[in-house]
Amino acid sequence: MKRTSWQEYQKDIAADKYYYARSCIRQNFFPGSEKAFLDILSKDLGVDIFDDPLHTSCTGIGYHSDVVPLETIMTVVARQFALMAEAGYENFVSSCITSFGIYNEILNTWEEFPETEERTRKYLKEATGRELVKPRTIAHTSDIMFYHRHEIARRAKHRLINALTGEPLRVVEHIGCHYAKIFPKSGIGGSEFPYVLAGMIESWGGNVVDYPERRHCCGFGFRNYLVQANRGSSIANSHKKLESMSPYKPDFIVANCPGCTMFLDKWQYAIAEMDGTTYGADGKGIPVLTYEEMAGLVLGYDPWELGMQFHQVDVEPLLNKMGIEYEPEAKYLGKGGKYIGRPAPAAVNCEEARHIYEIRR
Repeated sequence: MKRTSWQEYQKDIAADKYYYARSCIRQNFFPGSEKAFLDILSKDLGVDIFDDPLHTSCTGIGYHSDVVPLETIMTVVARQFALMAEAGYENFVSSCITSFGIYNEILNTWEEFPETEERTRKYLKEATGRELVKPRTIAHTSDIMFYHRHEIARRAKHRLINALTGEPLRVVEHIGCHYAKIFPKSGIGGSEFPYVLAGMIESWGGNVVDYPERRHCCGFGFRNYLVQANRGSSIANSHKKLESMSPYKPDFIVANCPGCTMFLDKWQYAIAEMDGTTYGADGKGIPVLTYEEMAGLVLGYDPWELGMQFHQVDVEPLLNKMGIEYEPEAKYLGKGGKYIGRPAPAAVNCEEARHIYEIRR
């Protein structure tokens, strides 16, 4: 009998006509990635995606930090869905992993406890005059990029290949906990076999690196970082992952959560400052990308237009491996070509960080 268990790990992803909900933290961490997502979908692939200026934060950070009550966040989410329906869409797409988890949690709560849905409908009507219309499909932006991965591969100007050796790049993929671990069937591959990023990597020519702590949390966790006294727990988790992946010599890391991407990137700098340890080749860090940046490089986007200069770990070694042409000094230019200055020390070009560590010691 043919096994069909893998089908249980798939999900319904719409091909077109998306209502897009931005992420509050993502716009601060990686604003170029949200723009790249919209550009890739609308300009390169010709997909209908609506970026609604009326939507708000889902308030997920406040909810998970015990600041925003459940009834409040359900009403906020109901308003997002109402806006989607008013705009003429039914396929809801969330840019944020935490929001994605929130939307699925609330939809599940309404299904299991219909009385909560009725209260939310009442609160929404009283507060905004709007009617709740639930989405036909709900997806994370990484789901959408995964769905269109083959079309992106057909349009590729670069592949995840070392241009000097012809060998596939070695890529670590990291899946955000709120994507796969809250409601496993809401993510491609579930929590055990998440394939959303691996599918992109393989379709674009790279090799996925397996290593012992592949499914370990990055350590972000809102209470781990928002409470300053808990930040040691956050960096310890990232440290555990970095120590585990380092022997496998990955060329870069890609994550589908804004918090995970930021912490796997910036904690490398913190660790280098603390004890001089670096995890990449030649005393540098391992570049950490968003999946939109990865797709953008494959499609030939300028790395600085993608916002890759905002990363703590230098991305130039990866660009060189892929044979991507770029203007080195343009990295330090802001809007209108204005010079905005160089960071000091350079972002985890850790020969400098190690030198500072030796002086301090």
